Amino acid sequence: MLAESNLRLHKVASNSNQVMEAFPAEDRAKDLKDLDLGVDSIPLQRSLELSWNLGTDSFTYLVSSEDKPFTQRGVLSTVNSLYDPLGFVAPITIQGKALVRELSSEQSEWDAPLLPEKEAEWNLWKGSLKALEDLQIQRCYIPVSLSSTQRKELCIFSDASTVAIGAVAYLRAADTEGQYHTPDSNLFTLIEPEADDEIRPEVTTLTIKASESHLGSQHFERCSSWRTLYETIARLVHVAASFKGKSDNAERKGWKSFKETYSISELSQAKAVIIRSVQHNAFKEELKCLQDTQTCPKRNKLKHPLIIPHTHHISILLVRHFHEQVAHQGRHISEGAIRAAGYWIIGSKRLGPHCVTCRKLRGKLEDQMMADLPSDRLTPEPPFTTVGLDVFGPWSIMTRPTRGGCAESKRWAVLFTCMSTRAVHIELIETMSMDSFINARRFFSTCGPAKLMRSDRGTNFVGACKHLDINTDDSIVRKYLQEKGCSWVFNPPHASHMGGSWERLIGVARRILDAMLLQTGPTHLAHEILSTLMAEVMAIMNARPLVSVSTDVDMPEVLTPAMLLTQKMSALTAPSGNFSRAQLYRQQWKQVQCLADTFWKRWKGEYLSTLQSRRKWTKDKVKEGDVVLLKGDWLLRLCQAVTRGSAR
Repeated sequence: MLAESNLRLHKVASNSNQVMEAFPAEDRAKDLKDLDLGVDSIPLQRSLELSWNLGTDSFTYLVSSEDKPFTQRGVLSTVNSLYDPLGFVAPITIQGKALVRELSSEQSEWDAPLLPEKEAEWNLWKGSLKALEDLQIQRCYIPVSLSSTQRKELCIFSDASTVAIGAVAYLRAADTEGQYHTPDSNLFTLIEPEADDEIRPEVTTLTIKASESHLGSQHFERCSSWRTLYETIARLVHVAASFKGKSDNAERKGWKSFKETYSISELSQAKAVIIRSVQHNAFKEELKCLQDTQTCPKRNKLKHPLIIPHTHHISILLVRHFHEQVAHQGRHISEGAIRAAGYWIIGSKRLGPHCVTCRKLRGKLEDQMMADLPSDRLTPEPPFTTVGLDVFGPWSIMTRPTRGGCAESKRWAVLFTCMSTRAVHIELIETMSMDSFINARRFFSTCGPAKLMRSDRGTNFVGACKHLDINTDDSIVRKYLQEKGCSWVFNPPHASHMGGSWERLIGVARRILDAMLLQTGPTHLAHEILSTLMAEVMAIMNARPLVSVSTDVDMPEVLTPAMLLTQKMSALTAPSGNFSRAQLYRQQWKQVQCLADTFWKRWKGEYLSTLQSRRKWTKDKVKEGDVVLLKGDWLLRLCQAVTRGSAR
């Protein structure tokens, strides 16, 4: 079979000469090829780093004769040079390892000499290794085949001392004739204690006496719930009852009489034991006065039975238990359940149920520190160079009259806002499709191309829903943006606060439009009417003040986006510098430049300062390593990194 697979079996060694003679000489082991198996002595073979004597079919050991210095390096090298994977010489090697551990405890260098007082013990152990060369471990464990045995037993013995732990395993096999086979070993017979003078006739026993300190209520802190505590005490009560009233130890069931469920009386008795133990530790002075039939001190606040102090661990367990019983309701309902059960916890209002489940259900959302504004909101640039956009609506409009009334359709609006000047441009779209969104390129024709566009990750932009198909990865949209030299940046999911610069303007546009529609009455809107209203909304929003109106008589102008868009002001100021009237009329562009410079000067001096203040989110509440619970269908997570982004 091996020949058919082109696998040659070679380097053969066996304890049987007949087996080796069956193989060609070139297929034997390297040192067995030129030997006469019947005359020459067979050398030792190395198999898996073990020395195998083929003549006696036994394992032997070779000990290195190299003399190594008495240092940590030399000692460790000598001990590890003895390879014993099967543990045959473990009683010898364990002594060397114990010496290594003892010598390594000294704070010394690897090549520094060790303590001289240990050198004699080390030389004695190292000299005993030579005797291992005469040791032979028979490879045959038992003389019969294990397949012919009827029963096999594994016997394991172990013992331990302060130096090491020892264990030995024996295989005991019984053949079909009922004979047992074990390996040859030195067996010792048991010695009767009466016949051995070294065995002490007496036995020293340890008497354990329970004290009150061992049974105090301080052990209650090991239990994390009220149910676990009183069931544990109920088990003790049950076991104690099995010993009570029985003089014969054989009749006492003791700890073997555990039950999964206990009677009502046992549970009630367990609760009484717990409360009595707590009161005994917390109200020692009051209990002593009652036992001596004296009046309790006036300073105590005991008025009702089953009184428990709020400083004890039992109070926390009771509050937690009854809080779970009332389905994690508020403190008022939880206190009612505790009082109805007959417990009176002093200062229970200070034991707020610090419940993880309540934090999951009604936890307050944590806010992180507000990030710095992006550079595109703080850089003076031409209007609509950096744009934020969003879609709002819809509105029902009349498209054509019919016999039954009129056909209606919906219109949406796309709001474009300049991130630096806060100017607004609004375009109407007929549908929420990709074609309608591309038709909103009228914005680029009116206001010029934009370098950067920002938006949220809404379904009308990234095509998350099946019926919406607007995505910047679409080839048509991507090609159009590339032609205009524009890039599109999406905000992270569920981060609506990062789009606050356009979300707030959408709210302003809605309020203005609602006021206009209220004046027009319940008439049907047409597309032309809605377009006109949107233009008026856009004009009103662009005329809004960017900063508070100044009370300075020297600055009557209001800083608005329209001041830069239309270059119109109620009172025009002369350009800076000395210019004649003729020069002003001949060079109108200087007047336009003057208006633009006036806008940007006031924009830097008045508007930018209002963007620096943070009215909320002023502290870092989440740090690396904090365990956080994300709102939604999430489990507990570990905060691995906190990255500071940029506000919008």
